[in-house]
Amino acid sequence: KLFLISNIAFFFFILPVIGQPAKSKRPKEPGENKIKPVNKKVKPKTPKMKERESVDSSLKSQSILTQVMDKGHFQKLAATISLAAGQGIELRCKGNNVTWNYPSYLDTFKDSRLSIKQLDRYSQLILANSTAADTGEYSCWLQLCNGNKCRKDETKTGSTYIFFTDKEELFVPTPSYFEIVYLNPDKPAVIPCRVTTPSAKVTLHREFPAEEIETDGTDIIYDAKKGFVFQHPTSDHKGIVYCKAESQGAPQISIKYHLLYVEVPKGPPSATIAVSSSRAGLSDRVHVVCTVLGEPDVDVNFRWQYPGQESGRPVIIQNFWRLINRGIGQTTRISKSVLLVEDFEDIDVGNYVCIAQNLQGETTVATKAEL
Repeated sequence: KLFLISNIAFFFFILPVIGQPAKSKRPKEPGENKIKPVNKKVKPKTPKMKERESVDSSLKSQSILTQVMDKGHFQKLAATISLAAGQGIELRCKGNNVTWNYPSYLDTFKDSRLSIKQLDRYSQLILANSTAADTGEYSCWLQLCNGNKCRKDETKTGSTYIFFTDKEELFVPTPSYFEIVYLNPDKPAVIPCRVTTPSAKVTLHREFPAEEIETDGTDIIYDAKKGFVFQHPTSDHKGIVYCKAESQGAPQISIKYHLLYVEVPKGPPSATIAVSSSRAGLSDRVHVVCTVLGEPDVDVNFRWQYPGQESGRPVIIQNFWRLINRGIGQTTRISKSVLLVEDFEDIDVGNYVCIAQNLQGETTVATKAEL
């Protein structure tokens, strides 16, 4: 009986529940099952290419210049490194057409300690038995060439400044014992007393009156790679100065620097021309002088046009220059070109033209000589 009752109950109560039709569901909208974030900031994904482009360009340029270490290991170079004088160094620059820059005196004296080789995939610079004088910037870049024309690839360069430390030579040696530094109001002036030990304490001194020149970090700053920099030179800075360096021992003195104040307008040469005699006699000795006043450190090139030039008439041309003091502490460079005619003849009669040229342009002046 109990079994029968339980089955009847199952039939009347359970089966209707199981057998009832399922409730109809509305169709889901596309994406409805996805979890929607609430007030959540989503960091946009940046393509890998963009991330590479955002890397500092200086890091990219350093990547092509490496130092060869022991056992064939390579090391990327920092902006500055320090090595003891006497050590050798090998640098490599990636590329099949590489140009190097290094302290210029190594070229001046054609130093055999330096060797550069261009191989298939890189260029190699080796400096043996280094000295304090080798301190300076070493850089390289890839050349892009189209036929005979080449240009520097600005995206593929490398540079490092190497201090070759020497406690006996705190200042980088120079070939002279006295240098002239021009103070131009339009640009900074550098007293190039560079050191071999970046941690050395360096001060600037005036010879007369004997005093230390204050380095305020604004108008006058010190850079171990350059020396003392006068940001805004004036005539008050002129005179003879020297640098003093100290580093775990007795102080050392640099060479002396003569600071000359310059105030000459920039532009093409300001030229004048004069002839010794506008009316010369036969067989006279006649000279024509072309004169330019300009900045002390700006070279002037001269060219001449004169009667008899096309027929090969022989003349003597001499060029020279010197510095002159124009007062109020100003220094100017006077450049001259002298054309000399021996035994003046009919063929020498006519116009004498001088073309003076500098980086800003050229100036033409002329005069006439007659019999």
